Amino acid sequence: MPEHWGGEGTALLNARVLGDRISAVVPGLDGVHGTTKKAALFGLLAMSPGLQQSNGDISRHLWPDEEYSRGRVDKTLSLLRHGLGKEVVPRAGSGVCAIRAPEESIDILRFRKKRRRAHELLGREKFRLLCAALAEWPEGEPLRGFGSGFADLRSQLRQERLSTVVEQLEAGWRAEEKAWLLRESAQWYSRLPDRPRIFQYYLLAHGPELSHTARTKLIREWTRDHGPADSELQEAIDLWRSPPTRSSRTLLRPVPNQLPKPVDRLFGREKLLCSLLEFVRTQQTAGSGAMVLLTGLPGVGKSALAEHLAHALREGFRDGALYADLHGFTDGLEPASPEHVLDRFLAELAPHIQVSGLDNKSAALRTALAERSVLMVLDNAHDAEQVLPLLPGAGTSAVLVTSRLTLGKLRFQGNVRTAAVPPLDAQDGSELLQKKVAPADCLRNARAYTEVVRLCEGLPLALTVVARRMESRPARSIDSIVRDLKKERGRLDALHAPEHNMSVHMALNWSVRELSKDAQRLLWQLAVHPGPSIGWEAVLDLGQAGEKIPADRAVEELAAASLVERQSDRYHLHDLVRAFARDHITPPVTEPQEFGKATVQRVLEHQLHSTRACDRLLDHQRQLPIGDPDPERVRIPVGLDEAMALLDEEYATALRCIHLAHQHDQQRCAWLLPMALVTYQWRRHRLADARRELEQARELAESVASPAEAAMTYRMLAGTLWRQQKPEAAAQALRRAVRLSGMESSRQGRLSLAISLHTLSITLRSQERLRQGRGPSAGPEVEDVEDVEDVEDVEDVEDVEDVEDVEQLLGQALALYRALSDATGEAAVLNCIGTLHHDRGEHDSALRVCDEALRIVERTVDPNGRANVLCTLAKIRLSRLERDEAIRLYRGAARIYRELGYWPNEARTLFLYADVLVSAGDTDEAVLALERVLVLREGMEGADVQEVRDRLESLR
Repeated sequence: MPEHWGGEGTALLNARVLGDRISAVVPGLDGVHGTTKKAALFGLLAMSPGLQQSNGDISRHLWPDEEYSRGRVDKTLSLLRHGLGKEVVPRAGSGVCAIRAPEESIDILRFRKKRRRAHELLGREKFRLLCAALAEWPEGEPLRGFGSGFADLRSQLRQERLSTVVEQLEAGWRAEEKAWLLRESAQWYSRLPDRPRIFQYYLLAHGPELSHTARTKLIREWTRDHGPADSELQEAIDLWRSPPTRSSRTLLRPVPNQLPKPVDRLFGREKLLCSLLEFVRTQQTAGSGAMVLLTGLPGVGKSALAEHLAHALREGFRDGALYADLHGFTDGLEPASPEHVLDRFLAELAPHIQVSGLDNKSAALRTALAERSVLMVLDNAHDAEQVLPLLPGAGTSAVLVTSRLTLGKLRFQGNVRTAAVPPLDAQDGSELLQKKVAPADCLRNARAYTEVVRLCEGLPLALTVVARRMESRPARSIDSIVRDLKKERGRLDALHAPEHNMSVHMALNWSVRELSKDAQRLLWQLAVHPGPSIGWEAVLDLGQAGEKIPADRAVEELAAASLVERQSDRYHLHDLVRAFARDHITPPVTEPQEFGKATVQRVLEHQLHSTRACDRLLDHQRQLPIGDPDPERVRIPVGLDEAMALLDEEYATALRCIHLAHQHDQQRCAWLLPMALVTYQWRRHRLADARRELEQARELAESVASPAEAAMTYRMLAGTLWRQQKPEAAAQALRRAVRLSGMESSRQGRLSLAISLHTLSITLRSQERLRQGRGPSAGPEVEDVEDVEDVEDVEDVEDVEDVEDVEQLLGQALALYRALSDATGEAAVLNCIGTLHHDRGEHDSALRVCDEALRIVERTVDPNGRANVLCTLAKIRLSRLERDEAIRLYRGAARIYRELGYWPNEARTLFLYADVLVSAGDTDEAVLALERVLVLREGMEGADVQEVRDRLESLR
């Protein structure tokens, strides 16, 4: 009970709810008596966890056959407050009613407190405390006369009392209270003759006084009247069928069955459960023991999985099941002492062994289990040192251990299977969330439920909290929870249900408190990092921000605590862990505010240099004012394949870093990171992302960068618009690039002007084709070339419209490239000129110009430019009816694009290649090419997939 409960007013409360009438008295007030509604409300609250219930649950108990009425609940609560005072009955919270009372003031609280304490004791002390607990419970049925709404609660109370009576009989038998056991077992057997446990202790107590014939008759009549005996009772029966040779206290080898009742249904764990069942049973069949170690994030459902696994395995362990909550991460409780747990286990298995000391007790447990087959569940372990003394030695016993930590030392034990329990996927998470929701409401609010699962990232505890909150709310109110979960701050408030003793905040808080200061600091930094994942090098780099720490050791600690998850060489932080760390951890540093700024700067600079290290391999010609990456800070890829693979991993993180840069007004990264990312986006057809980020980058660049650098952002935006088949918008962006380039007379500015003219000419050609109804260019795009130094003045580009104007621009660009001895740019412009000749049907001149372009580009290190020229030559050869040569050229271009990882160009080239193959009668090869196109387009957001499928269908 919270310490602040039990002030002056509540200390005077004297209440009884365990008899057949409820009574609660506070001096000077009317109190509560009898079976009135306010008495029923008091009894319900007194028996509820935390002394509180939701309004909906109160209504279901007090008015089971009537619709919910908040006013009726409030009125009854007001009457209860009038009878007991506001100290005992405070004002109701949001949808919750509660009372305040110290444990000593209500009989059921005293009963439960004594019973809990008895579970921690052994021998005669345990027996005496159980007797004191049951002394609180007079004859008569609690809650009698309170109607059908209390039927389940009455049944639970009967079972609670009976379970305690059985515990008392067991403790009396172990403490050798013979006279007491004779009297009490006879009394309870006369009242409940059908209960196996009652009959078991009656048989143990009275068996020595009966003849062999009388015992046999007694056993025969019981099994006839009440059915077959269970395993525990059967062992006592088997031992009593022959004359006893030992004292009654050693007749029955205890068969513990301590497993807690599992949750009704386990969502999304079927495959893992079957795998673990098979592992344990295989080891058992082989005559050896087994250990299953379940680890994972707080609230991910490790305990629930262990309980279901234990119940599924229970029948295979004839000598019983032991269970201990080790309280490794239980708020308000210290981790359980291994020696104390050993005392409990030994009392069950070998009650009369008298040893002292942890090592001796551990050895005694191994001895007790050597010839037994017992299932042991060690839940919520704090560390390996807590678990190791509790493990069985040789034999066929099995152990299930759950912990938030990875408990590396346990992995060196024999026959260990470790399983990291993951969050639920979207489907299983939705089923858990909606398990008590009416089908019509599920359908009506399907989108909101899906959004809750996404925002909770499938964490079962979070979803269960939402489900419990929804039990007392109308289904449509799920939208308000979604809004709360979307808030940048305070998300965890929506996942806090104290009335159900559930809280994501509390679950995470205990884990974080156990971390070292370095690990807490790094966790806070990882929460600042936008995610969704972070690479190894980036983690190490974070450790260098502000007051330096060994980040490698800190991240190992976080991974061992299941607060971060390692996936390959990247680390993933669950969104709810991120929210907790961001909102509830103060980094343990001298200047938190300055440290926060340094962390953001470190995150962004690392991402910028890491992305640029890859981009330089994708487009080695473009120059960005970023500087060379430090190989000690960032991962430097080797080759195009590794660069593209690394960007595949980093892409989502890079996008979030752009947003972080805008959020913190980090203008340098906000415009340079999109520029470093755009080539990858073109090759992976991420055009919508590229356009969005570049439209912001161009505005920033005009205010913080040089005119030539700003012009480059417009060219990259134009290239994106071009690929989106928006040539008019692309041309507008390029005209702006030309104007900006003309504002700078430096070498960089004149270089920028040359490139802008070149790309503008390509775009204007596409516009001309559209005006002629021929569609945009069918060949692959020409990427920007960034190697020109000087350029002459150019006419105003606003009036450039027709093909002649395009040729004039290309002629100026060609002269510039040649003057600068830039072979790459020269070849690219010649390829464009050859394309224009081909458009006019001048195939011979087109061939001469493009052959020259090919000779020039082959002397460069520009494979993309070479592939572009090959595609143009293939179109020209095809127009000259030289089909075999066109096939060879298309095949060569497609191979280069594939090596570059340039999906759009490869897909476009293969589509044209397939058409030529079909015309040549090579349908099989065409089908193979189109199947590759289908794969590529499906990877590019499904662009024009149906067109490919229709084409394949016509060929098969």
